[in-house]
Amino acid sequence: MTNTQERPRDVGVSLEPPELPEVERYSRGRRHEIEARVRDGTLVRLRTGVYGPRVVEDSVAKRVQARMLQQVRAAVERLRGEFWFSHVTAAVLWGCWTWKSDGLVHLTELSNPSIRRSSERMMRRHWTPLPQRDRSSINGIPVTSLERTAVDCARMLRPGPALVVLDAALRKRADRRLMATILEESRGKRGVRQARELLPLAVATSESPGESIVRWVALDAGLRPPSTAIPVVTEIGKFWVDLGWEDLKIGIEFDGEEKYSGKYGEPAEVRRQERERQAALERDGWIILRFRWDDFLDLDTIAEEVRRALAHRHAPAK
Repeated sequence: MTNTQERPRDVGVSLEPPELPEVERYSRGRRHEIEARVRDGTLVRLRTGVYGPRVVEDSVAKRVQARMLQQVRAAVERLRGEFWFSHVTAAVLWGCWTWKSDGLVHLTELSNPSIRRSSERMMRRHWTPLPQRDRSSINGIPVTSLERTAVDCARMLRPGPALVVLDAALRKRADRRLMATILEESRGKRGVRQARELLPLAVATSESPGESIVRWVALDAGLRPPSTAIPVVTEIGKFWVDLGWEDLKIGIEFDGEEKYSGKYGEPAEVRRQERERQAALERDGWIILRFRWDDFLDLDTIAEEVRRALAHRHAPAK
């Protein structure tokens, strides 16, 4: 939760497009050096003639994304012809949040490339007409447009991860009406029904993938959709609760890595301020539930905690 008078749109987890990593091209003059580095594990083969450093990250999600970006860079180096990075890969390149990504590189092409899937373990090729409207580029890298990317993800992914991408796309100012048009043009194709159901549920006010996931947990449990970015005035100032039900004074806070990364001040001081804000909200009658990434290992437990809070509010007064 933040205590700015007007909540700025750039508060929250970054939506900046990532930079592609450097890679190394094979050459006869460097053959022995490259082979030695592959043997000792400091270099990995990405595609024929393209190598990259071994990925070292402190979380599975970061490792998956880093390896995907390596594969994207390798594809840019080696592939020829017209293609656009698409689906989850394009979402990552746009800077959208993702959740539970399998790390595969998705390409959309205009005709069947006739390439055996087994020969490209880390790549999935899609061939379909792609209107000029749905073609774009980021730093010279061909990608599907932000709206087309969000629709493709909403059709292909499971509902929770799909909602995370949709929220991020809207936060990046994707055109919801254009997404609806793309869906209408895709009538009869796989996943369109799911995407149509999810699009009205997506919001531009979610500030992190964690908030989007918690909101999906509530929706999937059949609960009333929670509001996002709720302004609350307390005795010590005005705060913004991540999401919840204002009429019931039930708030949900997501404590992600960004909040205590140092971006918003010394982590110990940020935690102290959080405790003060939570105490002020509770004195004002709010129930505040807090979740972290570790809690997403058991979504049912999150749903049950939210149900208990709602049941407490609906219980008759003694």
